[in-house]
Amino acid sequence: MALAGRITQYDDVMDQGSVKILVGDAREKLREIPDETFQCCVTSPPYWGLRDYDYEQQIGAEEKIEDYISNLVGVFREVRRTLRSDGVLWLNIGDSYTSGNRKWRAPDKKNEGRAMSYRPDTPDGLKPKDLIGVPWKLAFALQADGWYLRSEVIWHKPNCQPESVRDRPTRSHEHVFLLTKSDKYFYDHDAVKEPAVVNGQTNGKSKNRRSVWNINTEGFKGAHFAVFPRQLVRLCILAGSTPGTTVLDPFLGSGTVGAVALETGRNCIGIEMKEDYADMARERISQVHPRLI
Repeated sequence: MALAGRITQYDDVMDQGSVKILVGDAREKLREIPDETFQCCVTSPPYWGLRDYDYEQQIGAEEKIEDYISNLVGVFREVRRTLRSDGVLWLNIGDSYTSGNRKWRAPDKKNEGRAMSYRPDTPDGLKPKDLIGVPWKLAFALQADGWYLRSEVIWHKPNCQPESVRDRPTRSHEHVFLLTKSDKYFYDHDAVKEPAVVNGQTNGKSKNRRSVWNINTEGFKGAHFAVFPRQLVRLCILAGSTPGTTVLDPFLGSGTVGAVALETGRNCIGIEMKEDYADMARERISQVHPRLI
C-alpha cells in the first residue's frame, strides 16, 4: 500500500493490518499527510463543553464557542486538503446547552465521562438554558470556508440516554453532515439503499436512503466516553468510498472507523491525541476479521 510506505516513516505510527494510528494532535498530524490521500473522512470531533479528555489545549474545552468553531474549521481545512477531488466528509456533531455559568459538573454513575472539572461561560448573546445550535454553527462555518454542504442527516437514537428534565423533550438525535470538497464527488447510493415499506410492511424493494437514520447507540467496554455505533459508520463508509481506498478519522477515539474500514475492505488512517485511547483503539481493531468482499 503506497500510503503506508509514506506514513510509516514516523516513529509514532502503530501498524494494525491496513489501519495506521498516528498519535498526536490532529492539527499537527494532518499537516504531515500528502494532498489528496483519502477518498472519505468519517469522524466525530469532541463536542464543545461536554467532556473533559484531560489533555492540554484539547478541542472542546475552549472558553468561547467561537474559538471552538475556529479550531475545527482549521482541522477540517487540512482534511479537505488531504481528500481527493471527489472526496467526502461525514461529520457527526452534537449540540449542547449553556451551562448557566456553572464551573463544573458532578460525576454521573451511569456515565463517568460526563464528569467535568470545567464549564465554559454562557456564550455572548445567549442566555442560561439556551440550546446553543453548535452543529449548524459549525456547518455554516465550514460552508463559508469552502466546503459544499450537501446533506443534513438526523441520527435518531431509539435507545437514547434518559435526561432528568421536565421542561423540554429529551434529546434523542444528533446531526451528521455530508460535506464535499467539490460539486462532483463520489456517493454510492446503491450501497446504502433502505427497504421500501408500504403500509408498515416491506415489499422486497428498496429506495434511496432517507435523511433520518434510526440507529441505536453502542457501548464499548473500557471506554468512558461515547463511541460511534458501527452501523452509522458503515453507512458513511459504504456511501462515501470504494473497497481498497483509504478512510480518514482525525479523532479516532475507540477506533470504530478503523474497525469498520477493515470489515468493509478499506484502509484507514486514524489520529488520536491520547496514548491510552490509541492503545484502546489498537486493541479493538486487532479483534476485527475483515469480511470477504
